[in-house]
Amino acid sequence: MHTVLRSTAKTVTIGHDQPFCIIGERINPTGRKKFQLQLRADDLSQIVIDVEQQVRGGADVLDVNMGVPLTDEPALLGRAIKMIQTITDTPICIDSSIIEALQAGLEAYQGKALVNSITGEEERMDLILPLIKKHGAAVIALPNDATGIPYTCAERIV
Repeated sequence: MHTVLRSTAKTVTIGHDQPFCIIGERINPTGRKKFQLQLRADDLSQIVIDVEQQVRGGADVLDVNMGVPLTDEPALLGRAIKMIQTITDTPICIDSSIIEALQAGLEAYQGKALVNSITGEEERMDLILPLIKKHGAAVIALPNDATGIPYTCAERIV
């Protein structure tokens, strides 16, 4: 099985018989206090630097997460995605646990996005999967539920 991601000008195919897909994970404020402060101040300049460095480093897809406390994450994620698409044609992986942020990101994205990461809790899937379907996105799903990630591979197969 293959998954095809698209931006406005570039396609990336992910599959077991495809070359390894490198997903740049740097556009994420987790553990980056200075970046968090910049985003709270509405300064998106670090995103430009992170995009350029990751693309130059060989990223096939850029993961974008704007989860910063005390900000409007949906608005910030939508703005970041629109800005990123003006500086690169690299496809985007939208990364948020906030449904409204996922929706804003999917609405802002031009192409077929990848959504990272949904979990197996039924109530979460009931909210997220309709968004995925509506926007024709692909998804990275974690095989966990309310009890956590199953320990063995056999337990992970539904």
